[in-house]
Amino acid sequence: MNRDELLFSYLESETKRQNGGIELIASENFASKNVRALCGSILTNKYAEGFPGKRYYGGCVHIDEIENRAIELVTKLFGAKYACVQPHSGTQANMIAYYALLNTGDKILSLSLDEGGHLSHGSKVSFSSRYYNVDFYHLNKNGRIDYEALREKALEYRPNLILAGFSAYPFEIDYQKIKDVAKEVGAYFMVDMAHIAGLIAAGELDNPLKYADIVTSTTHKTLRGPRGGIVLTNNEEIIKKVNKACFPALQGGPLENIIGAKAECFYEALQPEYKEYIKQVKINTKACSDELTRLGDINSGTENHLFLLNTKKSFGVTGKDAQEKLEEIGITLNKNMLPNDDEKPSVTSGVRIGFAAVTTRGAIKEDAIEIARIIDGYLKNNIKKEDAISRVKTLTKSWKQIDEI
Repeated sequence: MNRDELLFSYLESETKRQNGGIELIASENFASKNVRALCGSILTNKYAEGFPGKRYYGGCVHIDEIENRAIELVTKLFGAKYACVQPHSGTQANMIAYYALLNTGDKILSLSLDEGGHLSHGSKVSFSSRYYNVDFYHLNKNGRIDYEALREKALEYRPNLILAGFSAYPFEIDYQKIKDVAKEVGAYFMVDMAHIAGLIAAGELDNPLKYADIVTSTTHKTLRGPRGGIVLTNNEEIIKKVNKACFPALQGGPLENIIGAKAECFYEALQPEYKEYIKQVKINTKACSDELTRLGDINSGTENHLFLLNTKKSFGVTGKDAQEKLEEIGITLNKNMLPNDDEKPSVTSGVRIGFAAVTTRGAIKEDAIEIARIIDGYLKNNIKKEDAISRVKTLTKSWKQIDEI
């Protein structure tokens, strides 16, 4: 069969970009060959509406084995009793969780987008604000969750669900404090651990399953799997509602090729070398943040795999301009709102930097320090473009290529 050569040329170009660049987008990672093989396997051919043992199509004997294996592995990985592995994405996992626990118009209390939350946590441009009434708790002057103010807001607002989780919060979360507030006001407690799932799996951060009624996550960030979502709980009645919300309410046939790849990533995350990988992610992230601080650049600091860099105060450029300038030399990151940002979301005053992806390729502490120096030097116009590109290439040539992962 002929193929679209133009399309495959784009694929080759993207492969070269990934191999030749420094990937600092905190929500990206490099999946293993085994994960990618399952993504592109014959499992994509099978329609399997429903759940293992309760399908609406025949020929699902082996599909059931694969999906059950994914459930077995993810519940072991996170110490959960129940799991739904069918959500197509993190946002759909959140949609499923809301649908399972709430009625249209119910109240959600979450962290706002401009202070580190996620679009699906109540942003005005998201479905979540159309179907639910959402109010927000905030950060204190040190950029951390203000738990006392959160309690006061909850007592006033009386939410049906309190949500913890983020896309750009660089510190640990005190789940016990939020659980206590949720219990006090009679609300469900939900955690979206999409960004930090890998750190939790490796025991480097506290496990929200010990506290929350329901936990959602993606599988493609620090978990290093395919693009997809999961929902976890220890409550049998909640998982029944979750499964009904997933199918038939919000999704049709599951992506069984992706579920197979999820199972492989859960298996990989259970191996001892994965724990060492996550430890190195934290070491690298802190090393880069600390070096930028030493160089006089303002950033949030970190307790996980990411931090925020204030490019406006550090270099006199917006996050958008910093993102575009660094991409010229092969460093990819994303503009990001900072707490109390006075720039629009399309511009921002800073960038988000994460080390999950480059650590997968083999980056070590010294590399993270060098990356900080390149960023600082180039954004301060102290390093010429050709020199910056050369230093980026030196780093990337010393790491694993994509096909070696």
